[in-house]
Amino acid sequence: NMVAGEDFEPVFSGKHDNSILGVANQDYQAAAVANSVLNRMLRRDVVSEDQLVSLYKSQTFPTTSYGLAHNLKPELQQKIQDAFFSFEWEGTALEDEFSKSGEAQFVPITFKNHWEVIRKIDSANGVEYSCK
Repeated sequence: NMVAGEDFEPVFSGKHDNSILGVANQDYQAAAVANSVLNRMLRRDVVSEDQLVSLYKSQTFPTTSYGLAHNLKPELQQKIQDAFFSFEWEGTALEDEFSKSGEAQFVPITFKNHWEVIRKIDSANGVEYSCK
């Protein structure tokens, strides 16, 4: 039940890393950040746990995703999916970065199921997307 502008002043840092550093250095009062980014920064000793207090943790949702346009030909959709799911992670910078959090792979997701929490957050914040 915290209200922006009353209980805290909203500031947009542009990146999860910047937000975490801003809170750790007391430049920001609070920040919404991805747990995986926070965990990487803690492991690297960029920030320490005593600099931060977690107020709320949402359900987990995809950190990064790639989508397909609904109107692509099915054959092209399949080729794109095959390219992602056959990607060799071993020895890549992607593997180095994402294996630490157990995310060194592409996995199939759906907007309906995996992004439900994002739609709830958007709704609670009055965010609307329009293609007009």
